[in-house]
Amino acid sequence: MTINEEALKVRLDHNGLLTTACKVPLKDRHDLSVLYTPGVAEPCKIIKEDKDLSFEYTCRGNMVAIVSDGTRVLGLGDIGPEAGLPVMEGKAVLFKTFADVDALPICLDTKDPDKIVETVRILQPSFAAINLEDISSPKCYDIEDRLKEICDIPIFHDDQHGTAIALCSAVIGALRFVKKDIKTVRIVVNGCGAAGSAIGRLLVNMGAENVIMVDRFGALYDGIEASLDRVQAYLQKVTNKAKVRGNLADVVKGADVLIGVSAPGVFTKEIIASMNTDAIVFGMANPVPETTYDAAIEAGAKVAGTGRSDAPNQVNNVTVFPGVFRGAMDVRAKAITEEMKIAAVMAIADLIEEKDLRADYVVPDAFDPRVAPAVAAAVAKVAIESGVARINIDPEVVRANTMKRVGR
Repeated sequence: MTINEEALKVRLDHNGLLTTACKVPLKDRHDLSVLYTPGVAEPCKIIKEDKDLSFEYTCRGNMVAIVSDGTRVLGLGDIGPEAGLPVMEGKAVLFKTFADVDALPICLDTKDPDKIVETVRILQPSFAAINLEDISSPKCYDIEDRLKEICDIPIFHDDQHGTAIALCSAVIGALRFVKKDIKTVRIVVNGCGAAGSAIGRLLVNMGAENVIMVDRFGALYDGIEASLDRVQAYLQKVTNKAKVRGNLADVVKGADVLIGVSAPGVFTKEIIASMNTDAIVFGMANPVPETTYDAAIEAGAKVAGTGRSDAPNQVNNVTVFPGVFRGAMDVRAKAITEEMKIAAVMAIADLIEEKDLRADYVVPDAFDPRVAPAVAAAVAKVAIESGVARINIDPEVVRANTMKRVGR
């Protein structure tokens, strides 16, 4: 049975992947009185006086909404909310497995950004955080930014920020291995959509001073005559200070790091061979990357990685979002800030000690039990220090609790 065949069978056999379960027993009239009427009136009255107590007396405190309109699903594109539901359901499984976060898939039958924003806003009282998923760009930027303005719970578009955090942690590990500095290396990012733009922004915020973004219009530079969305318009001003022009093959010559969030097979042998010594190549196109791991190494890359699980240095969002949400929710954060994202990057990268770094091991494995607890602790710490946390908890307690939650 192939993976694709098994993916259909397991969902058909179980009528999907998720179910609803009660945390406490309901076996007699006493239990019924406690869990429902008349006992349920007591938490209702308490929460009426202080709405924040809904995080403690209900499932809200550990509940994330995974919201999508199905317009940018994996490598499948605009397939609609019903067809996107299996991805959101799978995401909920990952939330629960890796960080004991309860998550509810919500696929919306609208492509209208205003309706999506309003729907999430009015759903806010039921959730501790919102994970936006598989929403096409550039509207995903506006939806996230508007929700951040009107909501007082974390709003996180994982296709942007989860990918950026995972990729940047791999870049940090690779740079440590080849003994290069993020501030001085030349980094080329091929693909300036939601994920690529988020990677570019995070690299700049982490101190990278020589980043070049490339898309269909070629290298992005300040003053380029091209139709840009507002995030690309921002990136043209903070990247490519030398205003290097040309296509991917032109600008990648002599580069230290090449990142792909674009299309299958576009990182040819010639492109990789034209890079600087000890080149680092990450192809993140899904499901077929810009280059395979083996092809990149054969072409001369010192370090390579993809999003695939069948090759070394897998860059996977599952190392990011469970821990990020766990940490943010444990301190009841109002937002997930740029500083919290950078903390997540470093928490992942720092799990591999210098002595353990290898060309085929610059990023922790997705099943490394240390990852989610480390990310949760780092995110919680920065949330407290920056003032976006509602409650103050020792980050090491957050780490320990996360390990306990997932049985590790």
